[in-house]
Amino acid sequence: MVSTQVIVLNGGSSSGKTGISRCLQAVLPDPWLAISVDTMVEAMPAAKEIIDFGADGSVIVGPAFMQLQDAWTAGVAAMVHAGARIIIDDVFLGGAASQQRWQKALDGLDVLWVGVRCDSEVAAGREIARGDRARGMAASQAELAHRDVQYDLEVDTTRTESIVCARTIAAYLDR
Repeated sequence: MVSTQVIVLNGGSSSGKTGISRCLQAVLPDPWLAISVDTMVEAMPAAKEIIDFGADGSVIVGPAFMQLQDAWTAGVAAMVHAGARIIIDDVFLGGAASQQRWQKALDGLDVLWVGVRCDSEVAAGREIARGDRARGMAASQAELAHRDVQYDLEVDTTRTESIVCARTIAAYLDR
């Protein structure tokens, strides 16, 4: 039986986190909720002082974003404390500082930290195909999201399908 309560998938935009998350829900024996940073961003008001996207794909956040993000993080942790198993799909724009924010919120829980890597050119191609991201976001986040972050496991979606990555994560949990 898996004792892990939270799986945190961190990687840049278009690295394949959402696909892996969906595949994990299919291959893991227990039901898991999938929570994405995209859902949080979509739930926020469309105000440039909260979040804005630069022409180069950069993400600019204000103090209101940070306040809402703290509430979101606490809410996700509360769901885990209430008994839900959760897969978190996030982009650690602050590198290690972003991971520390989650570590604080998830303190006392059994968490698996997974780095989702993808070659920046491949991620940029996915970004174009998606059509819902600012151009340059994938390339700018490909390494930034991993800066000084510590993982239990890393997967690379450059040439590996989401289902294979999900099975690798599931096998790690099962060991």
